[in-house]
Amino acid sequence: MTPSPGRTASLVLLLIAEFGAMALWFTSSAVLPELTRLGGLSAWQQGVLSMGVQIGFVLGAVALAVHGTADRYDPRRVFALSALVAALANLTLIWTVPGGAAQILGRIVTGACLAGVYPVGMKIAVGWTLRRRGLVVGLLIAALAFGSAAPHGLALIGGADWRVTVVLASLMALAGSGLILLTGLGPHHARAPRFRPAALLLIWQLKPVRYATLGYLGHMWELYAFWAWIGTALTLSLAQSGHPDPEGLARLVTFLTISAGAALCIPAGALADRIGKARVAGGALALSGTMALASALAFGGPPGVMVTLVLLWGMFVVPDSAQFSALVADGAPPEWAGSLITLQTALGFFLTTFTIQVTPVLAQAFGWPWTLALFGIGPLFGVAAMRRLILLARD
Repeated sequence: MTPSPGRTASLVLLLIAEFGAMALWFTSSAVLPELTRLGGLSAWQQGVLSMGVQIGFVLGAVALAVHGTADRYDPRRVFALSALVAALANLTLIWTVPGGAAQILGRIVTGACLAGVYPVGMKIAVGWTLRRRGLVVGLLIAALAFGSAAPHGLALIGGADWRVTVVLASLMALAGSGLILLTGLGPHHARAPRFRPAALLLIWQLKPVRYATLGYLGHMWELYAFWAWIGTALTLSLAQSGHPDPEGLARLVTFLTISAGAALCIPAGALADRIGKARVAGGALALSGTMALASALAFGGPPGVMVTLVLLWGMFVVPDSAQFSALVADGAPPEWAGSLITLQTALGFFLTTFTIQVTPVLAQAFGWPWTLALFGIGPLFGVAAMRRLILLARD
């Protein structure tokens, strides 16, 4: 019998598998310019197509939690099957009508399956350590962010043929589906409690959990709308400033932007273990909100300034992500932690369905500068929640 791989090998394989599977998330966003030209998509259709994954993820996360799928079955097999089906669902982008019901349904199915990748991957990761969970979770979020950036890099490889981007993203997910089966389960792997309706009350009644969740909602207000639409906004900004290849440069910068945030997740996780999760989350929120306002002011200005601000924004928009779940786990009774984290995640991704959908509508009505500035509202509220949490810890 082949021995199970150890911690380092298992975590490396898990991170690669997570990276590959999450390449599916923003595939439609990466090829949206081509789909729009091909199908003449309205702003509403663009928004619905982009938020389909979010809707699917919320539905899938709640369904998997209520069923206890990752507890009833080997989480590695759940991850593998989810990534496999998501990869196949992603391919519907190629043979369905752009912006049509079938294409949107394909994105919803993709999101529902990715609910069996990200949360389940988190469960596998934390099973390997107790003392350095901030760092381990930070590594997993980094893999998620790098995967989210991948479609924009693949779009550069695919060139004029957007179908190449879709196929390559699906192949990456298929590879992740196979690699996860080679990992082992750590010594701290345990059953996570199913979602319980009573968590609906505890998420507000327990002050540490309440503030952590409010901070997370402020973070999610901005994060996925930024990831989904910054390529479009930057393209228009560069075109307005007279850049000769605004779409090509915007794709490259979008890939680098999301990747930069992924890289910062790792030191942020290690720092959170040292100085406190709320402090790291609050600092990242403050910097991210500042970059949102600065990018709004620089829109249409010198390309170098706008690109720099977008890169900085991308660096600070995601490193706080892992800390909100950890803060809920810290503030909740152990027997309720799984339910509360599930509810927090579902609320956050449900909010993103609104922000992603409304972004192009607002941009069409009021312009991208005002829309980018509105992204900063979420971090502002998130900072206030983190300040309350820090003060609460001192009492």
